[in-house]
Amino acid sequence: MTLLDIGYVRSFFPAFSEPALAGQAFFENAGGSYTCRPVIDRLSRFYHQRKVQPYAPYAASHAAGAEMDEARSRLAALMGVEEDELSFGPSTSANTYVLAQAVRGWLSREGGAIVVTNQDHEANSGVWRRLAHEGIEVREWRIDPETGHLDPAGLPPLLADGRVRLVCFPHCSNVVGEINPVAEICATARAAGAFTCVDGVSYAPHGLPDMEALGADIYLFSAYKTYGPHQGILLMRRALAELLPAQGHWFNADTLFKRFTPAGPDHAQVAACAGLADYVDALAAHHGAGGAAPLERSRAVHRLMREHEIRLLRPLLDQLAARNDLRLIGPRTPETRAPTVALVLDRPVAPVAAALAAHGIMASAGDFYAVRPLEALGIDPARGVLRLSFVHYTSEAEVAQLMLALDAVLGR
Repeated sequence: MTLLDIGYVRSFFPAFSEPALAGQAFFENAGGSYTCRPVIDRLSRFYHQRKVQPYAPYAASHAAGAEMDEARSRLAALMGVEEDELSFGPSTSANTYVLAQAVRGWLSREGGAIVVTNQDHEANSGVWRRLAHEGIEVREWRIDPETGHLDPAGLPPLLADGRVRLVCFPHCSNVVGEINPVAEICATARAAGAFTCVDGVSYAPHGLPDMEALGADIYLFSAYKTYGPHQGILLMRRALAELLPAQGHWFNADTLFKRFTPAGPDHAQVAACAGLADYVDALAAHHGAGGAAPLERSRAVHRLMREHEIRLLRPLLDQLAARNDLRLIGPRTPETRAPTVALVLDRPVAPVAAALAAHGIMASAGDFYAVRPLEALGIDPARGVLRLSFVHYTSEAEVAQLMLALDAVLGR
């Protein structure tokens, strides 16, 4: 098959057969996606059959630990990292906070600067910026104040003196929507002797990261925005993971995936993350890529997801471009952006979101913790934006429903 089988996809999400949600089109996926059935099934089974201390010699404990290990090994294979280069944590915000403490210890000892952007969600900005209070130099890579574009040409001058050790940037902003050229940016940083930390929270729902292609040293994303449980997933290449001071228990420091996990993991949710691999593998098999190696299966599913999203995004962007009562943040071409569409309106945005709800559109308004990029774009965060976001399980009919609702609420 060359097109995503949307009926098959939607059969994996119980939300689409839930009577309470009938007629409601979900356009707040950037805040958290629906959960796929394999994850729900695994979570339910764990709580019913395996909610014991894992890795003990009795049967229930053995099954619990084996399923946790399965989640790590299968997801790592789908993203092109070694099994112990994947860690779980309570959220991406928490994982980033822990990383910042590790970087603080590293740079306080060895010196050097870091680069941050003003395109990021605050979780991949504030924790790094606070390192300035520890005497670590923080340099800002700034977006275009009209478009929100993060120009790769703006990075080399920040790296020119050779002092930068870490570059932190998003794969995709949760309000700008533009897909940044991660591989190009990582190559630029690497050539200057710097490591890279990529916030993939707003991109991973549109396709799991291919770490071989991206070349990032750190990649973070949230499973609960990627059809899974409320866990943060941290991918970190061994060279950097071993360089940074461990943040977990000292006696776990020799186990790579425990170095940046200060507290014990949520056993049930880690195990349930194996359901994400079940889902990707099922999509690959259904669309003719089931016999491929794990990374190739993931790449095939990624392509299918993106092609579907681009097809659905194009008419929505065309509709918005034809209006003169709003400002679309980010690119107008669907190929260069994720289907996360933030709009500045000529009226308060919260009542518009409420009015859309009356038409069966689930969306919201606010600053979405993207205060810095909104301010850089000249937008009052208190006024906020209307954000409409979808993923590959969204149907053409739902996008049509959204477009009709926008015309009805905003006026033709």
